[in-house]
Amino acid sequence: MRKAVFTRGSPTRHILVMTGASAVGLLTLFSVDLVDMYFLSLLGQEELAAAIGFSGTLMYFLTAVSIGLQIAMGALVSRAEGASDRVRAGDYCTNVMVVSACISTMISLPAWYYLEQILVFFGAAGTTLELAMDYSNILLPATPLLAVGMGAASALRAVGDARRSMYATLGGALANALLDPLFIFGFAWGIEGAAAASLAARLVLFIIACRAIVVVHGLPNRFHWQTLQRDLVAILPVAGPALLTNLATPIGASYVLKTMATFGDSAVAGAAILGRITPVAFAAVFSLSSAIGPIVGQNAGAGLYPRVRQALISALILNIAYSFGIWLLLFFLTEPIVRAFDAGGDAAELIRFYTHFLVAGFMFNGMLFIANAAFNNLHRAYLATLFNFSRMLLGTVPLVYLFSKWYGAPGVLAGEMAGALVFGCLAYAVAFWQVNRQDSRHQIIQADDAVVDDSVKWPFSSPRTQMSQEVTRPETK
Repeated sequence: MRKAVFTRGSPTRHILVMTGASAVGLLTLFSVDLVDMYFLSLLGQEELAAAIGFSGTLMYFLTAVSIGLQIAMGALVSRAEGASDRVRAGDYCTNVMVVSACISTMISLPAWYYLEQILVFFGAAGTTLELAMDYSNILLPATPLLAVGMGAASALRAVGDARRSMYATLGGALANALLDPLFIFGFAWGIEGAAAASLAARLVLFIIACRAIVVVHGLPNRFHWQTLQRDLVAILPVAGPALLTNLATPIGASYVLKTMATFGDSAVAGAAILGRITPVAFAAVFSLSSAIGPIVGQNAGAGLYPRVRQALISALILNIAYSFGIWLLLFFLTEPIVRAFDAGGDAAELIRFYTHFLVAGFMFNGMLFIANAAFNNLHRAYLATLFNFSRMLLGTVPLVYLFSKWYGAPGVLAGEMAGALVFGCLAYAVAFWQVNRQDSRHQIIQADDAVVDDSVKWPFSSPRTQMSQEVTRPETK
Protein backbone atom coordinates (compact mmCIF):
# COMPACT_ATOMS: atom_id res chain seq x y z
CA MET A 1 0.00 0.00 0.00
CA ARG A 2 1.34 3.43 -0.97
CA LYS A 3 2.01 5.54 2.15
CA ALA A 4 1.40 9.29 2.00
CA VAL A 5 4.63 11.28 2.15
CA PHE A 6 3.62 13.66 4.97
CA THR A 7 2.60 10.88 7.37
CA ARG A 8 6.23 10.01 8.05
CA GLY A 9 9.30 12.04 8.92
CA SER A 10 9.42 15.33 10.81
CA PRO A 11 6.33 17.57 10.34
CA THR A 12 8.54 20.61 10.98
CA ARG A 13 10.89 19.55 8.21
CA HIS A 14 7.95 19.02 5.85
CA ILE A 15 6.70 22.52 6.65
CA LEU A 16 10.10 24.07 5.98
CA VAL A 17 10.58 22.20 2.70
CA MET A 18 7.06 22.88 1.43
CA THR A 19 7.13 26.52 2.55
CA GLY A 20 10.56 27.09 1.06
CA ALA A 21 9.64 25.58 -2.29
CA SER A 22 6.36 27.47 -2.48
CA ALA A 23 7.96 30.72 -1.27
CA VAL A 24 10.47 30.74 -4.11
CA GLY A 25 7.70 30.69 -6.69
CA LEU A 26 5.47 33.15 -4.83
CA LEU A 27 8.35 35.50 -4.12
CA THR A 28 9.19 35.61 -7.79
CA LEU A 29 5.55 36.07 -8.76
CA PHE A 30 4.93 38.84 -6.23
CA SER A 31 8.24 40.46 -7.09
CA VAL A 32 7.11 40.75 -10.69
CA ASP A 33 3.98 42.59 -9.50
CA LEU A 34 6.26 44.89 -7.55
CA VAL A 35 8.46 45.40 -10.60
CA ASP A 36 5.28 46.17 -12.58
CA MET A 37 4.58 48.97 -10.16
CA TYR A 38 8.17 50.19 -10.30
CA PHE A 39 8.28 50.27 -14.11
CA LEU A 40 4.98 52.09 -14.28
CA SER A 41 6.18 54.61 -11.68
CA LEU A 42 9.06 55.44 -14.05
CA LEU A 43 6.51 56.76 -16.51
CA GLY A 44 5.92 59.64 -14.09
CA GLN A 45 2.13 59.36 -13.93
CA GLU A 46 0.69 58.98 -10.43
CA GLU A 47 -2.66 57.83 -11.84
CA LEU A 48 -0.98 54.63 -13.07
CA ALA A 49 -0.26 53.42 -9.53
CA ALA A 50 -3.77 54.35 -8.44
CA ALA A 51 -5.24 52.51 -11.45
CA ILE A 52 -3.28 49.37 -10.52
CA GLY A 53 -4.70 49.71 -7.02
CA PHE A 54 -8.31 49.82 -8.23
CA SER A 55 -7.87 47.09 -10.81
CA GLY A 56 -5.85 44.99 -8.39
CA THR A 57 -8.74 44.97 -5.94
CA LEU A 58 -11.07 43.56 -8.60
CA MET A 59 -8.46 41.00 -9.66
CA TYR A 60 -7.99 40.10 -6.00
CA PHE A 61 -11.71 39.39 -5.73
CA LEU A 62 -11.64 37.05 -8.74
CA THR A 63 -8.39 35.41 -7.66
CA ALA A 64 -9.95 34.76 -4.25
CA VAL A 65 -12.50 32.56 -6.01
CA SER A 66 -9.65 30.58 -7.58
CA ILE A 67 -7.92 30.29 -4.21
CA GLY A 68 -11.10 28.96 -2.62
CA LEU A 69 -11.37 26.25 -5.27
CA GLN A 70 -7.64 25.57 -4.89
CA ILE A 71 -8.21 24.98 -1.17
CA ALA A 72 -10.86 22.39 -1.98
CA MET A 73 -8.43 20.67 -4.34
CA GLY A 74 -5.68 20.50 -1.72
CA ALA A 75 -7.98 19.40 1.10
CA LEU A 76 -9.70 16.58 -0.81
CA VAL A 77 -6.69 15.24 -2.69
CA SER A 78 -4.42 15.31 0.38
CA ARG A 79 -6.94 13.45 2.56
CA ALA A 80 -7.43 10.83 -0.17
CA GLU A 81 -3.64 10.47 -0.40
CA GLY A 82 -3.44 10.16 3.38
CA ALA A 83 -5.97 7.32 3.19
CA SER A 84 -3.93 5.71 0.34
CA ASP A 85 -6.85 6.05 -2.10
CA ARG A 86 -5.19 7.23 -5.33
CA VAL A 87 -8.28 6.52 -7.46
CA ARG A 88 -10.44 8.85 -5.39
CA ALA A 89 -7.63 11.44 -5.38
CA GLY A 90 -7.62 11.33 -9.20
CA ASP A 91 -11.38 11.75 -9.37
CA TYR A 92 -11.23 14.73 -7.02
CA CYS A 93 -8.47 16.31 -9.11
CA THR A 94 -10.47 16.01 -12.33
CA ASN A 95 -13.76 17.19 -10.92
CA VAL A 96 -12.39 20.14 -8.96
CA MET A 97 -10.68 21.36 -12.14
CA VAL A 98 -13.99 21.17 -14.01
CA VAL A 99 -15.83 22.98 -11.24
CA SER A 100 -13.08 25.62 -11.09
CA ALA A 101 -13.30 26.35 -14.80
CA CYS A 102 -17.10 26.65 -14.69
CA ILE A 103 -17.36 28.83 -11.58
CA SER A 104 -14.54 31.20 -12.55
CA THR A 105 -16.12 31.67 -15.99
CA MET A 106 -19.54 32.41 -14.51
CA ILE A 107 -18.05 35.03 -12.17
CA SER A 108 -15.58 36.72 -14.52
CA LEU A 109 -18.06 37.28 -17.38
CA PRO A 110 -20.43 39.54 -15.37
CA ALA A 111 -17.41 41.34 -13.89
CA TRP A 112 -16.14 42.02 -17.40
CA TYR A 113 -19.55 43.27 -18.57
CA TYR A 114 -20.02 45.61 -15.58
CA LEU A 115 -16.35 46.55 -15.29
CA GLU A 116 -16.79 50.32 -15.42
CA GLN A 117 -19.55 50.34 -12.81
CA ILE A 118 -17.46 48.17 -10.47
CA LEU A 119 -14.39 50.41 -10.73
CA VAL A 120 -16.50 53.53 -10.20
CA PHE A 121 -17.94 51.89 -7.09
CA PHE A 122 -14.40 51.38 -5.79
CA GLY A 123 -13.78 55.11 -6.23
CA ALA A 124 -11.96 55.31 -9.58
CA ALA A 125 -12.63 58.37 -11.73
CA GLY A 126 -11.22 60.31 -14.70
CA THR A 127 -7.88 59.18 -16.10
CA THR A 128 -7.43 56.67 -13.28
CA LEU A 129 -10.70 54.97 -14.27
CA GLU A 130 -9.68 54.74 -17.93
CA LEU A 131 -6.30 53.23 -17.07
CA ALA A 132 -7.85 50.74 -14.65
CA MET A 133 -10.29 49.64 -17.36
CA ASP A 134 -7.47 49.17 -19.89
CA TYR A 135 -5.60 46.95 -17.45
CA SER A 136 -8.62 44.92 -16.34
CA ASN A 137 -10.01 44.31 -19.84
CA ILE A 138 -6.88 42.37 -20.77
CA LEU A 139 -6.62 40.27 -17.62
CA LEU A 140 -10.25 39.36 -16.94
CA PRO A 141 -10.64 36.80 -19.78
CA ALA A 142 -7.71 34.79 -18.36
CA THR A 143 -9.42 34.19 -15.00
CA PRO A 144 -10.57 30.59 -15.79
CA LEU A 145 -7.05 29.80 -17.00
CA LEU A 146 -5.64 30.98 -13.68
CA ALA A 147 -8.23 29.01 -11.68
CA VAL A 148 -7.39 25.69 -13.37
CA GLY A 149 -3.64 26.36 -13.23
CA MET A 150 -3.77 27.17 -9.52
CA GLY A 151 -5.85 24.05 -8.93
CA ALA A 152 -3.25 21.89 -10.67
CA ALA A 153 -0.47 23.47 -8.61
CA SER A 154 -2.48 22.77 -5.44
CA ALA A 155 -2.89 19.13 -6.46
CA LEU A 156 0.88 18.89 -6.88
CA ARG A 157 1.40 20.15 -3.32
CA ALA A 158 -1.30 17.78 -2.05
CA VAL A 159 0.67 14.75 -3.30
CA GLY A 160 3.89 16.19 -1.86
CA ASP A 161 5.43 17.49 -5.10
CA ALA A 162 6.24 20.99 -3.91
CA ARG A 163 9.12 21.23 -6.38
CA ARG A 164 7.01 21.05 -9.53
CA SER A 165 4.38 23.27 -7.98
CA MET A 166 7.17 25.79 -7.45
CA TYR A 167 8.30 25.37 -11.08
CA ALA A 168 4.82 26.32 -12.30
CA THR A 169 4.69 29.51 -10.23
CA LEU A 170 8.31 30.31 -10.99
CA GLY A 171 7.80 29.81 -14.74
CA GLY A 172 4.85 32.19 -14.78
CA ALA A 173 6.75 34.79 -12.78
CA LEU A 174 9.82 34.64 -15.01
CA ALA A 175 7.67 35.01 -18.12
CA ASN A 176 6.12 38.12 -16.57
CA ALA A 177 9.49 39.53 -15.57
CA LEU A 178 10.95 39.09 -19.05
CA LEU A 179 7.95 40.46 -20.92
CA ASP A 180 7.25 43.43 -18.63
CA PRO A 181 10.02 45.78 -19.82
CA LEU A 182 9.56 44.61 -23.41
CA PHE A 183 5.84 45.37 -23.49
CA ILE A 184 5.86 48.48 -21.28
CA PHE A 185 8.90 50.23 -22.77
CA GLY A 186 9.93 48.30 -25.91
CA PHE A 187 6.46 48.32 -27.46
CA ALA A 188 5.40 51.45 -25.55
CA TRP A 189 2.20 49.78 -24.40
CA GLY A 190 2.30 51.29 -20.91
CA ILE A 191 -0.21 49.82 -18.49
CA GLU A 192 -1.62 47.58 -21.23
CA GLY A 193 1.85 46.09 -21.61
CA ALA A 194 1.93 45.24 -17.90
CA ALA A 195 -1.44 43.52 -18.26
CA ALA A 196 -0.32 41.59 -21.36
CA ALA A 197 2.77 40.34 -19.51
CA SER A 198 0.57 39.16 -16.62
CA LEU A 199 -1.71 37.39 -19.10
CA ALA A 200 1.26 35.51 -20.56
CA ALA A 201 2.39 34.56 -17.04
CA ARG A 202 -0.98 32.95 -16.32
CA LEU A 203 -0.77 30.91 -19.50
CA VAL A 204 2.73 29.65 -18.62
CA LEU A 205 1.64 28.69 -15.08
CA PHE A 206 -1.34 26.78 -16.51
CA ILE A 207 0.81 24.82 -18.99
CA ILE A 208 3.55 23.85 -16.52
CA ALA A 209 1.23 22.85 -13.66
CA CYS A 210 -1.20 20.87 -15.81
CA ARG A 211 1.61 19.05 -17.59
CA ALA A 212 3.17 18.03 -14.26
CA ILE A 213 -0.04 16.76 -12.71
CA VAL A 214 -1.09 14.88 -15.87
CA VAL A 215 2.19 13.56 -17.33
CA VAL A 216 4.33 13.11 -14.22
CA HIS A 217 1.75 12.01 -11.65
CA GLY A 218 -1.10 10.77 -13.86
CA LEU A 219 -3.43 12.06 -11.20
CA PRO A 220 -6.51 13.30 -13.07
CA ASN A 221 -8.81 10.47 -14.13
CA ARG A 222 -11.02 10.48 -17.19
CA PHE A 223 -13.99 12.81 -16.73
CA HIS A 224 -17.41 11.23 -16.19
CA TRP A 225 -20.65 12.97 -15.29
CA GLN A 226 -21.44 10.21 -12.81
CA THR A 227 -18.24 10.75 -10.80
CA LEU A 228 -18.75 14.51 -10.91
CA GLN A 229 -22.25 14.14 -9.47
CA ARG A 230 -20.92 11.78 -6.81
CA ASP A 231 -17.96 13.98 -5.87
CA LEU A 232 -19.98 17.20 -5.71
CA VAL A 233 -21.23 15.92 -2.36
CA ALA A 234 -17.63 16.13 -1.10
CA ILE A 235 -16.45 19.11 -3.17
CA LEU A 236 -19.21 21.62 -2.40
CA PRO A 237 -19.03 21.39 1.42
CA VAL A 238 -15.33 22.31 1.18
CA ALA A 239 -15.32 24.59 -1.88
CA GLY A 240 -18.44 26.54 -0.84
CA PRO A 241 -17.17 27.69 2.56
CA ALA A 242 -13.65 28.13 1.15
CA LEU A 243 -15.02 30.43 -1.57
CA LEU A 244 -16.92 32.47 0.99
CA THR A 245 -13.87 32.50 3.26
CA ASN A 246 -11.65 33.94 0.56
CA LEU A 247 -14.27 36.38 -0.69
CA ALA A 248 -14.39 38.01 2.75
CA THR A 249 -10.86 39.37 2.32
CA PRO A 250 -11.37 41.16 -1.04
CA ILE A 251 -14.73 42.47 0.17
CA GLY A 252 -12.95 43.97 3.14
CA ALA A 253 -10.16 45.20 0.85
CA SER A 254 -12.70 46.93 -1.40
CA TYR A 255 -14.07 48.79 1.62
CA VAL A 256 -10.54 49.75 2.64
CA LEU A 257 -9.81 51.01 -0.89
CA LYS A 258 -13.08 52.92 -1.08
CA THR A 259 -12.28 54.57 2.26
CA MET A 260 -8.71 55.32 1.17
CA ALA A 261 -10.00 56.88 -2.07
CA THR A 262 -11.68 59.63 -0.03
CA PHE A 263 -8.15 60.89 0.77
CA GLY A 264 -7.18 61.24 -2.92
CA ASP A 265 -5.11 59.49 -5.59
CA SER A 266 -1.87 59.95 -3.63
CA ALA A 267 -3.24 57.91 -0.72
CA VAL A 268 -4.53 55.24 -3.12
CA ALA A 269 -1.13 55.13 -4.82
CA GLY A 270 0.58 54.66 -1.45
CA ALA A 271 -1.79 51.84 -0.55
CA ALA A 272 -1.21 50.26 -3.96
CA ILE A 273 2.56 50.37 -3.47
CA LEU A 274 2.19 48.73 -0.06
CA GLY A 275 -0.13 46.20 -1.67
CA ARG A 276 2.78 45.13 -3.88
CA ILE A 277 5.48 45.31 -1.17
CA THR A 278 3.60 43.29 1.45
CA PRO A 279 3.16 40.06 -0.61
CA VAL A 280 6.85 40.15 -1.52
CA ALA A 281 7.92 40.72 2.08
CA PHE A 282 5.59 38.05 3.43
CA ALA A 283 5.80 35.49 0.62
CA ALA A 284 6.93 32.90 3.18
CA VAL A 285 3.82 33.50 5.32
CA PHE A 286 1.53 33.13 2.31
CA SER A 287 3.44 29.98 1.36
CA LEU A 288 3.18 28.68 4.92
CA SER A 289 -0.61 28.70 4.72
CA SER A 290 -0.58 26.66 1.51
CA ALA A 291 2.13 24.32 2.84
CA ILE A 292 0.41 23.47 6.12
CA GLY A 293 -2.82 22.35 4.43
CA PRO A 294 -1.62 19.13 2.76
CA ILE A 295 0.40 18.21 5.87
CA VAL A 296 -2.66 18.59 8.09
CA GLY A 297 -4.87 16.82 5.54
CA GLN A 298 -2.67 13.75 5.07
CA ASN A 299 -2.02 13.24 8.78
CA ALA A 300 -5.66 13.83 9.72
CA GLY A 301 -6.69 11.38 7.01
CA ALA A 302 -4.31 8.82 8.54
CA GLY A 303 -5.52 9.59 12.09
CA LEU A 304 -2.11 10.95 13.18
CA TYR A 305 -3.37 13.92 15.21
CA PRO A 306 -0.24 14.42 17.35
CA ARG A 307 1.59 15.17 14.11
CA VAL A 308 -1.15 17.65 13.18
CA ARG A 309 -0.63 19.48 16.50
CA GLN A 310 3.12 19.53 15.98
CA ALA A 311 2.64 20.98 12.50
CA LEU A 312 0.41 23.80 13.81
CA ILE A 313 2.90 24.72 16.55
CA SER A 314 5.86 24.71 14.15
CA ALA A 315 3.92 26.86 11.67
CA LEU A 316 3.09 29.40 14.39
CA ILE A 317 6.71 29.69 15.54
CA LEU A 318 7.93 30.17 11.97
CA ASN A 319 5.23 32.77 11.32
CA ILE A 320 6.14 34.88 14.39
CA ALA A 321 9.91 34.71 13.85
CA TYR A 322 9.62 35.60 10.17
CA SER A 323 7.26 38.52 10.78
CA PHE A 324 9.60 40.18 13.27
CA GLY A 325 12.54 39.67 10.92
CA ILE A 326 10.68 41.39 8.07
CA TRP A 327 9.69 44.26 10.36
CA LEU A 328 13.34 44.91 11.16
CA LEU A 329 14.31 44.75 7.48
CA LEU A 330 11.59 47.10 6.21
CA PHE A 331 12.21 49.55 9.04
CA PHE A 332 15.68 50.22 7.66
CA LEU A 333 14.55 50.14 4.02
CA THR A 334 11.80 52.73 4.45
CA GLU A 335 13.49 55.70 2.78
CA PRO A 336 14.95 53.68 -0.11
CA ILE A 337 11.41 52.40 -0.81
CA VAL A 338 9.97 55.93 -0.76
CA ARG A 339 12.66 57.14 -3.17
CA ALA A 340 12.43 54.10 -5.47
CA PHE A 341 8.73 54.68 -6.14
CA ASP A 342 9.07 58.47 -6.15
CA ALA A 343 6.37 58.61 -3.48
CA GLY A 344 5.36 61.93 -1.98
CA GLY A 345 2.58 63.43 0.12
CA ASP A 346 0.13 60.91 1.55
CA ALA A 347 1.80 58.04 -0.32
CA ALA A 348 5.13 58.60 1.45
CA GLU A 349 3.40 59.10 4.81
CA LEU A 350 1.54 55.80 4.46
CA ILE A 351 4.69 53.89 3.53
CA ARG A 352 6.59 55.27 6.53
CA PHE A 353 3.72 54.58 8.94
CA TYR A 354 3.36 51.01 7.73
CA THR A 355 7.04 50.08 7.77
CA HIS A 356 7.68 51.69 11.18
CA PHE A 357 4.63 50.54 13.14
CA LEU A 358 2.43 47.97 11.40
CA VAL A 359 4.66 45.42 9.65
CA ALA A 360 5.03 42.98 12.55
CA GLY A 361 1.25 42.87 12.90
CA PHE A 362 1.10 40.77 9.75
CA MET A 363 1.84 37.79 11.99
CA PHE A 364 -1.83 37.91 13.02
CA ASN A 365 -2.85 37.53 9.38
CA GLY A 366 -0.47 34.57 9.31
CA MET A 367 -2.22 33.02 12.32
CA LEU A 368 -5.54 33.35 10.53
CA PHE A 369 -4.05 31.80 7.36
CA ILE A 370 -2.74 28.81 9.35
CA ALA A 371 -6.05 28.34 11.15
CA ASN A 372 -8.04 28.52 7.90
CA ALA A 373 -5.80 25.90 6.29
CA ALA A 374 -6.35 23.64 9.30
CA PHE A 375 -10.13 24.16 9.24
CA ASN A 376 -10.34 23.35 5.53
CA ASN A 377 -8.38 20.13 5.95
CA LEU A 378 -10.19 18.99 9.10
CA HIS A 379 -13.63 19.13 7.41
CA ARG A 380 -14.46 22.31 9.33
CA ALA A 381 -14.38 24.73 6.41
CA TYR A 382 -17.38 26.62 7.80
CA LEU A 383 -15.19 27.83 10.67
CA ALA A 384 -12.77 29.45 8.20
CA THR A 385 -15.75 31.23 6.64
CA LEU A 386 -16.99 32.31 10.05
CA PHE A 387 -13.68 33.81 11.13
CA ASN A 388 -12.93 35.54 7.83
CA PHE A 389 -16.34 37.19 7.68
CA SER A 390 -16.16 38.04 11.37
CA ARG A 391 -12.84 39.74 10.78
CA MET A 392 -14.32 41.66 7.84
CA LEU A 393 -17.68 42.62 9.39
CA LEU A 394 -16.68 43.02 13.04
CA GLY A 395 -13.04 43.96 12.58
CA THR A 396 -12.08 45.59 9.27
CA VAL A 397 -15.22 47.61 8.47
CA PRO A 398 -15.96 49.23 11.87
CA LEU A 399 -12.31 49.73 12.84
CA VAL A 400 -11.28 51.18 9.47
CA TYR A 401 -14.25 53.53 9.63
CA LEU A 402 -13.42 54.73 13.16
CA PHE A 403 -9.65 54.92 12.73
CA SER A 404 -9.97 56.78 9.41
CA LYS A 405 -12.15 59.40 11.14
CA TRP A 406 -9.65 59.79 13.96
CA TYR A 407 -6.29 59.48 12.17
CA GLY A 408 -6.94 59.98 8.44
CA ALA A 409 -5.32 57.78 5.79
CA PRO A 410 -2.87 56.06 8.22
CA GLY A 411 -5.87 55.14 10.35
CA VAL A 412 -7.23 53.05 7.47
CA LEU A 413 -4.17 50.80 7.62
CA ALA A 414 -4.19 50.70 11.43
CA GLY A 415 -7.86 49.72 11.58
CA GLU A 416 -7.32 46.89 9.12
CA MET A 417 -4.41 45.52 11.18
CA ALA A 418 -6.35 45.79 14.46
CA GLY A 419 -9.06 43.53 13.06
CA ALA A 420 -6.45 40.95 12.06
CA LEU A 421 -5.00 40.96 15.60
CA VAL A 422 -8.28 40.00 17.28
CA PHE A 423 -9.54 37.38 14.87
CA GLY A 424 -6.13 35.88 14.03
CA CYS A 425 -5.58 34.93 17.67
CA LEU A 426 -9.13 33.60 18.10
CA ALA A 427 -9.00 31.51 14.92
CA TYR A 428 -5.69 29.86 15.82
CA ALA A 429 -6.96 28.95 19.29
CA VAL A 430 -10.12 27.38 17.85
CA ALA A 431 -8.08 25.44 15.25
CA PHE A 432 -5.94 23.91 17.99
CA TRP A 433 -9.07 23.03 19.96
CA GLN A 434 -10.56 21.33 16.91
CA VAL A 435 -7.46 19.16 16.50
CA ASN A 436 -7.64 18.05 20.13
CA ARG A 437 -11.36 17.34 19.79
CA GLN A 438 -10.96 15.21 16.68
CA ASP A 439 -8.03 13.38 18.26
CA SER A 440 -10.20 12.47 21.27
CA ARG A 441 -12.93 11.14 19.00
CA HIS A 442 -10.41 9.15 16.98
CA GLN A 443 -9.02 7.52 20.12
CA ILE A 444 -12.52 6.54 21.26
CA ILE A 445 -13.24 4.94 17.88
CA GLN A 446 -9.94 3.04 17.99
CA ALA A 447 -10.71 1.81 21.51
CA ASP A 448 -14.16 0.60 20.41
CA ASP A 449 -12.64 -1.21 17.43
CA ALA A 450 -10.12 -2.93 19.69
CA VAL A 451 -12.89 -4.17 22.00
CA VAL A 452 -14.85 -5.49 19.02
CA ASP A 453 -11.85 -7.33 17.56
CA ASP A 454 -10.97 -8.97 20.88
CA SER A 455 -14.52 -10.12 21.52
CA VAL A 456 -15.09 -11.90 18.20
CA LYS A 457 -14.57 -15.63 18.07
CA TRP A 458 -16.96 -16.64 15.27
CA PRO A 459 -14.74 -16.29 12.15
CA PHE A 460 -17.55 -15.54 9.70
CA SER A 461 -19.33 -12.89 11.74
CA SER A 462 -20.21 -9.50 10.29
CA PRO A 463 -19.35 -6.11 11.81
CA ARG A 464 -22.88 -5.98 13.22
CA THR A 465 -22.46 -9.28 15.08
CA GLN A 466 -19.12 -8.02 16.34
CA MET A 467 -20.99 -5.23 18.07
CA SER A 468 -23.07 -7.83 19.97
CA GLN A 469 -26.03 -7.57 17.57
CA GLU A 470 -28.31 -10.60 17.39
CA VAL A 471 -27.08 -13.23 14.92
CA THR A 472 -28.38 -16.59 13.75
CA ARG A 473 -25.66 -19.16 13.16
CA PRO A 474 -26.15 -22.06 10.81
CA GLU A 475 -27.48 -25.18 12.46
CA THR A 476 -25.08 -28.06 12.85
CA LYS A 477 -26.25 -31.49 11.87
